[in-house]
Amino acid sequence: MILEAPKLLRIANIRTEMRGPMVSNKSGKKTTIWWIRRDLRLEDNRALNAALEEGDEVIPLFVIDPTLVNSARMGDQRLGFLWDGLRKLQDALRERGADLVVKRGDPLQVLPAVVKKSGAVRVHAEKDYTPYARRRDGKVKEQVPLVLNSGLTIAHPDDIRTNDGGPYQVYSYYMRKWKDRFLDGGMGNTLPAPARIPYHAALNGESIPEHPRLPERVPFSAGEIEAQKRLKSFAAGEDPPVYDYDTLRDRPDLDGTSKLSPYLHLGMISARQVVSAAERALQRAPDKDSARSAETWLEELIWRDFYIAILYHFPSVLERNFRDAYDPLVWRSDEDAFARWKEGKTGYPMVDAGMRQLLDTGWMHNRVRMVAASFLVKDLLIDWRWGETWFMKRLVDTDLAANNGGWQWVAGTGTDASPYFRIFNPISQSEKHDPEGAYIRRYLPELAGVPGAFIHQPWKMPLEVQRESGCIIGEDYPQPLVDHSQARERTLKAYQEAREKSEGET
Repeated sequence: MILEAPKLLRIANIRTEMRGPMVSNKSGKKTTIWWIRRDLRLEDNRALNAALEEGDEVIPLFVIDPTLVNSARMGDQRLGFLWDGLRKLQDALRERGADLVVKRGDPLQVLPAVVKKSGAVRVHAEKDYTPYARRRDGKVKEQVPLVLNSGLTIAHPDDIRTNDGGPYQVYSYYMRKWKDRFLDGGMGNTLPAPARIPYHAALNGESIPEHPRLPERVPFSAGEIEAQKRLKSFAAGEDPPVYDYDTLRDRPDLDGTSKLSPYLHLGMISARQVVSAAERALQRAPDKDSARSAETWLEELIWRDFYIAILYHFPSVLERNFRDAYDPLVWRSDEDAFARWKEGKTGYPMVDAGMRQLLDTGWMHNRVRMVAASFLVKDLLIDWRWGETWFMKRLVDTDLAANNGGWQWVAGTGTDASPYFRIFNPISQSEKHDPEGAYIRRYLPELAGVPGAFIHQPWKMPLEVQRESGCIIGEDYPQPLVDHSQARERTLKAYQEAREKSEGET
């Protein structure tokens, strides 16, 4: 018997969109399709529950879309995480009497064929907001009866508007209205996973790809069970780490973040579940400092909705500056410097440790992401789009909207942007956020023996100390690629010239 969770759909605040032809099922049973995209979970899945409520039998369908999996922005580590997540979802479905049907091809061809063969009366999916997803879904709706359900975000991009009816472009204002609308029960209830899924078994699918496999060094075990475990460990129980988040989140040498981002990206856990956990932690915080930490974590989660809304309303940000005042900026197309940045060989330890962590594990601490991004854009004066594309390819957790928003924030070209004259100092950032150099030594083994007095600026070591530490600068570890002070002045001048040129043209 199916749990009663789907009935909650009648009272929950859920946005759906439907259009397209109806089809008939001659078998006597109503078949629906759960088209799985970025919702690799059974718990709190509006699309799945809608399919169960409407249909007597359900087809869980995943389409391997060549446009996405063969993209230059899709790296092996993220793809391996996806395949592992599908395997875990398949196991969970089989435990409930169903199975995962995998098809490879263009969704515009696969969906109509599956609907025709199965006689499905409806296709249910979770709404996605990227430009590609919106174009794809619009075309699919013209061919099959597709319903798009909420779930990827808490707020639909149209939910939070200014008094004039336009989209917010400043996070702080967006965040306040978001809280007013969705906290204290405004998100709606989460839905339990169904105990059983009646399965339409008339279709043959393909096997989940074996390669690329997720490397063992990537510190993320895919799947809904692992996501739930991490959420509980971080935000629930006695004295959970969330209450230290405000003080530890900027320390890459410590384990102070939830590391839920890869699971949110592919929907192995729902945004509603994570935000609900943050709200519960805030409500039961034992003191003001703990409450502030829980609220800080909640506000970081709201950034995700904000950037998705920005991409929805301003899709051009994927290709160009949001602030066109910086369009005249002359970037340096230095391929050699870019290669050294990607390889973690800039000569600045925190930058290099972050880039090596990225190469090795498919993840990078958020504070270090900002430092590394600032170094590329502000020290090397290399176009933020180069770095954005590299992060998209290498990160397991990268989200198109958040990645773009973060890079444009650092570059000073985006919405709610950091001022152009704010340039991270890679030395002081390293000294402040990795005071003992533990993070640096973890990912730069050539600096493991460097004394603490020189760990943040190893080029200042006397030659005798270099020999004693087993690290000769220029041989075992590179000299700094640029002088930060000089690079800062060059960048300030370039940005100012771009602003003046833009103002002169208006």
